[in-house]
Amino acid sequence: MTEVWAALWLSFGVVFVAELGDKSQLMALSFASRFRALPVLAAIATASALIMLVSVGLGAAFAEVLPTRAIRIVAALAFFGFALWTLRGDGHEDDVESAPRTGGRSTFVVVAVAFFLAELGDKTMLATITLATQYGWFEVWLGATLGMVAVDALAIVIGRQLGERLPARAVRYGSAALFALVGTLLLVDVLL
Repeated sequence: MTEVWAALWLSFGVVFVAELGDKSQLMALSFASRFRALPVLAAIATASALIMLVSVGLGAAFAEVLPTRAIRIVAALAFFGFALWTLRGDGHEDDVESAPRTGGRSTFVVVAVAFFLAELGDKTMLATITLATQYGWFEVWLGATLGMVAVDALAIVIGRQLGERLPARAVRYGSAALFALVGTLLLVDVLL
């Protein structure tokens, strides 16, 4: 049972920290400035649940066909890659205004589709795939989904205040450090 809780909290923490200041949080802020908060949050929760389900499915499939030691080494290296990716940025931080307008379509559908597409191939999806190769799919899915929803809810509620108080550089370095720490812990676990 302890491993279940550890996997849930690790997944939550990795996704939450990785998404601070990321495009999905900026999209949440942008959508919340145009639409009511509840439909935006519901759409984000739905899209997050779906993208994380796809991620853990891929991770579980990889875990079944690859040797455990190899998976752990690749997972550790992947987290180091995520740390570098976070430091570099993904180039989408300024694309918030390109989010689609409703044009008569449902707010829920527009926000959910935008979030789902924005997260395909994102470092959070890849991190969730990696975590799912190490831990049970359900706890990783739940933790990652809750982490994504929590960070985007934070953007909806107090995103502007955070943007004024926390420098983007500090958020980026903190996220990169967390990814590097997880990579180190995975690598140490393999080598011991």
